[in-house]
Amino acid sequence: MLLLEGVEIVDTFAEAFPITAARVLITAANPKWAQTAATVMTGNATSVIACDCEAGIERTLSPDETPDGRPGVSVLVFAFSRDSLSKALVNRVGQCVLTCPTTACYDGLPEIPKDRQVPVGAQIRFFGDTWQSSKKLGDRRFWRIPVMDGEFVCEDKFGTVKGVAGGNLLLMATNQSEGLAAAELAVDAIRALPDCILPFPGGVVRSGSKVGSKYKKLKASTNDAYCPTLRALVPSELPREIGAVYELVIDGLSADAVSAAMRAGLHAACRVPGLLRVTAGNYGGKLGPFHFQLRDLLTK
Repeated sequence: MLLLEGVEIVDTFAEAFPITAARVLITAANPKWAQTAATVMTGNATSVIACDCEAGIERTLSPDETPDGRPGVSVLVFAFSRDSLSKALVNRVGQCVLTCPTTACYDGLPEIPKDRQVPVGAQIRFFGDTWQSSKKLGDRRFWRIPVMDGEFVCEDKFGTVKGVAGGNLLLMATNQSEGLAAAELAVDAIRALPDCILPFPGGVVRSGSKVGSKYKKLKASTNDAYCPTLRALVPSELPREIGAVYELVIDGLSADAVSAAMRAGLHAACRVPGLLRVTAGNYGGKLGPFHFQLRDLLTK
């Protein structure tokens, strides 16, 4: 049996898959409005099962880290393809950042070659109704779109990279409060790391899913093997002492970023006495090529 801080670690792996990613830098006149725009932009972006993208706040940015010297927020956005990512970025920047007071929007991966960039400001500029103008600084083009509090500045194109989605941990605890305490500690540890996000609300998933459903039109349904109320009705993975399970889902710009996040989350969660077991979700290697073995995460 594998143990960490007295918590049983199931000898299994989390299975993840490749996905296309972009980094968006949002700045504003003050941190409040940058955070507001980032929060709204990342809404309804928990899972590509039913959302146009998976997105989350990576970290806050000091003025010396942003292109225009203002406070900012870094957002990571993930989608299945470059085309679908481009559509999600245009829609979300256009509806959630352009509309937010004092904001501007920049590419957070400017070093990416042009053949892997997608148009964002190049599409949003049409909102300017011919009054928009462009400015080029080196190899980067920016659009200035007139709005009622001045101008919205948005980069013409955004770089994309191949990231990794679906890294995960399943935290099994005696009850909700102890399980949530373990999950919250894990979230705090993961959010301190770069190049990754936790796309679900507050970084925690209560509604873990399995592939397929008895309802033919659904792609996914409740992970009944981990639902405490169904323990007597289905082939359950839960011993009697487990009263609640929370999942952490991690997307990153690289496999190393996801692995580091899982390691940090695992070690943080296992400090909570009520956490009894940790496992991970996989589909026997059929979902994706990235397999994060929990036993490899036991050492820091």
